[in-house]
Amino acid sequence: MKTEPDFFKIEHENLMPEKGILLISEPFSNDAYFKRSVVLLTLNDDEGSVGFILNKQVDISLSDLFEEDFDFKGKVSIGGPVSIDRIDFLHTLGELIPNSRHVIDNIYWGGDFNTVLKMLRSKSISEEQIRFFIGYSGWSKGQLDKEIENDFWLVTHPDTQSIMPIDKNYWKTTLKRLGRKYEVWLNIPEDPVLN
Repeated sequence: MKTEPDFFKIEHENLMPEKGILLISEPFSNDAYFKRSVVLLTLNDDEGSVGFILNKQVDISLSDLFEEDFDFKGKVSIGGPVSIDRIDFLHTLGELIPNSRHVIDNIYWGGDFNTVLKMLRSKSISEEQIRFFIGYSGWSKGQLDKEIENDFWLVTHPDTQSIMPIDKNYWKTTLKRLGRKYEVWLNIPEDPVLN
């Protein structure tokens, strides 16, 4: 007996949430922050998980945020719904920014913000090396596991070369990289009522 494939059942490939993993939201999510989002997990421990949405930029400059004129062309992104009054950053500068946390390959999270400000003022840092986020995505212990269990997230390894450039189509780009299983997701309208 031939059975039809379930295109909306997520195959998790036994990947567990851990730092350096990508979370891709399922296509029907209507969550204001997570709809068609891709999140990079930067922390996963006994207390919970932290990550940043990679494909939700906002129309605000770093100069606007800090009321200081930086000659910095990089865009600012929404990192998630938690602590939207704070700025976080991912970068590829490693030890050049003290107290940075290694995430995966050449990607680091946070560090000494005064060092970053000095680098911005001296124009010794570029948009290819650092990304800024307003707020972050956070889950308490067990919360993310339950969301994955309920097929809210597809868990996969990232193409680390694609993390630093801002790509508003990153949700689709990442799904395409995963092959035919998720091709049908790409054709689902964002608002099925308009179909």
